[in-house]
Amino acid sequence: MINVTIWNEFVHENIHDEVKAVYPKGIHMALAEGLEANEFAITTATLDQPEHGLTEDVLNKADVLVWWGHMAHDRVSDEITARVVKRVHEGMGLIVLHSGHFSKPFKALMGTSCDLKWREAGEQEILWNVNPSHPITEGIDAKIILEHEEMYGEYFDIPAPDELVFISNFEGGEVFRSGCTFRRGRGKIFYFRPGHETYPTYYQPEILKVIANGIKWAYPASGNALQFGNMKPVRTLKEVPKV
Repeated sequence: MINVTIWNEFVHENIHDEVKAVYPKGIHMALAEGLEANEFAITTATLDQPEHGLTEDVLNKADVLVWWGHMAHDRVSDEITARVVKRVHEGMGLIVLHSGHFSKPFKALMGTSCDLKWREAGEQEILWNVNPSHPITEGIDAKIILEHEEMYGEYFDIPAPDELVFISNFEGGEVFRSGCTFRRGRGKIFYFRPGHETYPTYYQPEILKVIANGIKWAYPASGNALQFGNMKPVRTLKEVPKV
């Protein structure tokens, strides 16, 4: 059983009727309900909870953290950011969705501005599967079509991904690296672009399938914790075999 915590700032849904109409219980609940068919133990957390719902106990139990944020990145405390980053380095998987590219944890893990071009015009997006043998694309066809989405365009200021999984193109002509994987310490990170708050993207089965695959891929690998600092020699010169 994979323990998954879905974090959503849960601000848009409370102040914008247009967003509430699409996600009446919040994006986190739409994702939780959409992913419940998988063998995940799912919990949710939101910005307004004590410690943003990401206490040390919650994070220590999480195998994978899913993150959605947009208009309240600056309200996430530096202490909680550092806590998330530490857990990723220790092995917790991290799935960063849509505008989570500007979240404090993702920017800290990338070490870049993570900036990009954008346009909210409800354009068609085609997500092209450019890594069909990758576990994240299992069961996904050559492309996923979203009839209405926000445009993200290159240049996307991130480090070169370890693996490129999806590339998007939009009606206006822009392209974007929409599915990227990274490794930091023992942790695996998957950035997945779709999911603007005014469109029902997270009800689309193919999108939920990709996120579920991403969670399974990001599940922590077994093994000992990484060791750093001063170390004694593995063996002394007396132990070196004579030639």
